[in-house]
Amino acid sequence: MVIVTRKDLQLSKGKLAAQVGHAVMECVLKADRVTPKNLDRYRKEGARKIVVAARDLDEMKRLYGAISSVGIVCHLVRDAGHTEIPPGTITVMGVGPAPRESIDVFTSDLQLV
Repeated sequence: MVIVTRKDLQLSKGKLAAQVGHAVMECVLKADRVTPKNLDRYRKEGARKIVVAARDLDEMKRLYGAISSVGIVCHLVRDAGHTEIPPGTITVMGVGPAPRESIDVFTSDLQLV
């Protein structure tokens, strides 16, 4: 699983951690419905999570479109707006679980967080 954050938001570490948690949870729930074999394999292989950064919302939306178009589980997290950012702000995107090589096609050029 890869979590894509946005560099332009400059979230606090705690806020970013919470948003990553939301992305992981939503992707696991979706994978359980849509690709249960991928989820089972993911859990058995150690549940790898990598956090990377997109430049901004435009780059994240472009990635979301490309990734979802090939059938890989992904989810955009929209913040409730109770703390640091306005309601509805897209903060992170969860990608997977899916085979590492299929995710890396889209995310390997992004900088690690």
